[in-house]
Amino acid sequence: ASTSAVAPCRTTTWYHGGTNFGRSSGGPFISTSYDYDAPIDEYGLVRQPKWGHLRDVHKAIKMCEPALIATDPSYMSLGQNAEAHVYKAGSLCAAFLANIDNQSDKTVTFNGKAYKLPAWSVSILPDCKNVVLNTAQINSQVASTQMRNLGFSTQASDGSSVEAELASSTWSYAVEPVGITKENAMTKPGLMEQINTTADASDFLWYSTSIIVAGDEPYLNGSQSNLLVNSLGHVLQVFVNGKFAGSSKGSATSSLISLTTPVTLVPGKNKIDLLSATVGLTNYGAFFDLVGAGITGPVKLTGPKGTLDLSSADWTYQIGLRGEDLHLYNPSEASPEWVSDNSYPTNNPLTWYKSKFTTPAGDDPVAIDFTGMGKGEAWVNGQSIGRYWPTNIAPQSGCVNSCNYRGPYSASKCQKKCGQPSQILYHVPRSFLQPGSNDIVLFEQFGGDPSKISFTTKQTESVCAHVSEDHPDQIDSWISPQQKLQRSGPALRLECPKEGQVISSIKFASFGTPSGTCGSYSHGECSSSQALAVAQEACVGVSSCSVPVSAKNFGDPCRGVTKSLVVEAACS
Repeated sequence: ASTSAVAPCRTTTWYHGGTNFGRSSGGPFISTSYDYDAPIDEYGLVRQPKWGHLRDVHKAIKMCEPALIATDPSYMSLGQNAEAHVYKAGSLCAAFLANIDNQSDKTVTFNGKAYKLPAWSVSILPDCKNVVLNTAQINSQVASTQMRNLGFSTQASDGSSVEAELASSTWSYAVEPVGITKENAMTKPGLMEQINTTADASDFLWYSTSIIVAGDEPYLNGSQSNLLVNSLGHVLQVFVNGKFAGSSKGSATSSLISLTTPVTLVPGKNKIDLLSATVGLTNYGAFFDLVGAGITGPVKLTGPKGTLDLSSADWTYQIGLRGEDLHLYNPSEASPEWVSDNSYPTNNPLTWYKSKFTTPAGDDPVAIDFTGMGKGEAWVNGQSIGRYWPTNIAPQSGCVNSCNYRGPYSASKCQKKCGQPSQILYHVPRSFLQPGSNDIVLFEQFGGDPSKISFTTKQTESVCAHVSEDHPDQIDSWISPQQKLQRSGPALRLECPKEGQVISSIKFASFGTPSGTCGSYSHGECSSSQALAVAQEACVGVSSCSVPVSAKNFGDPCRGVTKSLVVEAACS
């Protein structure tokens, strides 16, 4: 979403989060998830209070529609950093009162009446008289969710489902060979750009060359030399004589790689294999199609007395991996490459893993926690759920302890999880799963331990709401003819997220000056002793409830103070 520089209005550009399955993510270095805190999250669940508040904003604007389409607005100053935009045509009138100050609340006078405007907010008046919504005063509920770790689901001896960590003996593995293994590999002098070479048929391109060492070369220090490789990105791994020698990666701000790594050479023929991998391709911006990837050089061996430039040497190129050609990710295609032993290699680069799991019970959204793995791609029942990269760590700086969205929009505002993996949970749609047994296949590029991954389900722990006496009435009370007659002030409304659920208990209730957030509320110095009983009477046993926010309902625990009602409930 973006925020106007003139007034605190919000334009919704992303309403439903999602997942980049397969190799479809843009980039470079864009993760599988593109949730972006959207009103409907990556798993298809409503994100509260954002979804509910935007729903109310849309309803309020819809109430203004007759005036909005009848005329152009007129501008009226209401004082410093305060203004009104009025749509008036005959008997039609709608007004938007804006406080552009991002620090201070204001009281303004419009049409002879006083209105309170919180900092950086807009009040909507469909009749130029009554405020039906203020953008800073949220009447909608909040949902507290958690990811429940299930481990791996396996089959017990009696056929029942058991949730447990997957034993090491249940994994099969296959080793991806280093270097050129395909008959259709091509040899050309010089270094080739990756995207044009692979035509995006695979993330991977092997670059392979060899040199003859006599032992007295100027780029040698005994048997040691330094190998310098420059690349346009995105990920580089170096192998010398079949052994891993080093790796490097670019970043979201610059995909360029300059790697210098010590290598050991032997007398005679030495083989140098470089594996370049892309992680999503740039798909927007000026001349984005000209942004390249892969090793463009120079590639040099350097020592104390000289340098050998390999950039113009003959290089052999292989597009993709042998395991990709063998369709190791497809469990319906048997392959002799798979090894089933009592133990399997861990923390080795270029390794395929395969196992089985049972579908988690229920209908909660499912994800895999890839903690313990390095970087790779995962398939469930032959369908790719995308690239995983839990070892890709976000920058250490740029995050804040508390978040305030007031003021002009900035992409760096309210950043969180600095110094943590950019993504560890990867969505597995239930449509990918089969009743009973399912296959999971991993290709691990860097090295990891698949026994450490686990399945999780996303569950709603609580529904909460926090409504003040000075909030407008619920938006629906202005729309429904029946509710208009019953309108009696602001009300707190709760609703269970799933059909068939009812509110089973009230975890917390306070009328007065409570503080905190959903899941961690606390009573203030002023608190009504009747709040819990009133909330229980109104809400327990029903799927939704509405509780008037008024001292008439709870008694007045502190006269002369604007009071709020907070309720946290559990549904089952």
